[in-house]
Amino acid sequence: MSHPLHIVDVFAERRYAGNPLAVVLDVGDLPGEEMQRIALEMNHSETTFVTSRKPVDGGYDVRIFTPAREIPFAGHPTLGTAWVIRRELAPAGTEAVRLNLGVGQVPVTFEADADGGEVAWLRSPPVRLEATLPAERIAPALGLSPGDIDERAPVQRVSAGIVLTIVPLRSLDALGRSRLVLDAFPPLAANGFLPVVYLFCAEARGAGNDLSARYFFVAHGAREDPATGSATACLGCYLLEHDYLGRSDLSLRIEQGQEVGRPSLLRLRARREAGRPVVSVGGRVIPAVRGELL
Repeated sequence: MSHPLHIVDVFAERRYAGNPLAVVLDVGDLPGEEMQRIALEMNHSETTFVTSRKPVDGGYDVRIFTPAREIPFAGHPTLGTAWVIRRELAPAGTEAVRLNLGVGQVPVTFEADADGGEVAWLRSPPVRLEATLPAERIAPALGLSPGDIDERAPVQRVSAGIVLTIVPLRSLDALGRSRLVLDAFPPLAANGFLPVVYLFCAEARGAGNDLSARYFFVAHGAREDPATGSATACLGCYLLEHDYLGRSDLSLRIEQGQEVGRPSLLRLRARREAGRPVVSVGGRVIPAVRGELL
């Protein structure tokens, strides 16, 4: 049996930028082992599989796979999959799509922006801010010196379905020099700090943009993600918790992906309601490929 295949560029301002995502529809007949093999074949940071053609409890059942494993949540797969479902499966005129993911049901809405384009927005699932780590311990694992790390906020482990470490840097220069030094991670991993790292700095190349970021992870070797919505959601809670920007109501544009030739732009909204963080992550979705998985 064949399955419709869509490849979309998420957090992209033009085609062949942003973070590519493969979305496979009509996969109710496929076992998880086959989905994993397909994800490896696609070799994108994630591939999603829509297992229901109609909503179940108000949302579409979706599974997310990296080339190495299944994960419960990721940002660009959520936005890109909702965009495809809205056009291929949902009734005409649908304004919001809900996905049933490993972290629970996640809603995605769509808004026109000032440039006349459309931005897809997800509401972040709960984010937990966890243990911190001295800058001098993680700097060698990132190819940096402790002085490259911004002391205004801590190096901190954060989780939102995935677990990552947020590292604030002082400059674009430090961000550009950063890399994963995998041999330096075993002592850190023993304390729960895995080689899954989101680095950011309060500088940007583009006019009107606020921050720049990079995201490193391991899947068949060290890799870099062009745009990472789940980490951006974690960043929203982190910025609020540590009052990093001196504001409690944030609306930011974040650059990512320049170092890997996939320039990306992520939107972040973060504020507190009744003392709790409310975080949304948005970006444009641009179709690149339509086909059939044999």
